[in-house]
Amino acid sequence: MGAHSRKCDWCGSGTPIVRDMDPVNPDYQYWCVECARALIIKGDPIETYRELEGEPIYGRLLDEHCALKRFYSFATA
Repeated sequence: MGAHSRKCDWCGSGTPIVRDMDPVNPDYQYWCVECARALIIKGDPIETYRELEGEPIYGRLLDEHCALKRFYSFATA
């Protein structure tokens, strides 16, 4: 399945912007912007991630919505 045809693993309809590189449940690796924002606001952000759209959309969401001072890592490989 190509990257552009993949859908968000949580809602099943949004286009994924981020991939969880260390998921608790492997069925939920790809997240759209709305679902990723909800995770951050809920207090359960993705800690090891890969941006999928070529720009730091998820990184900006972390900056805007994450009050926790934890370390997050962008996966490069």
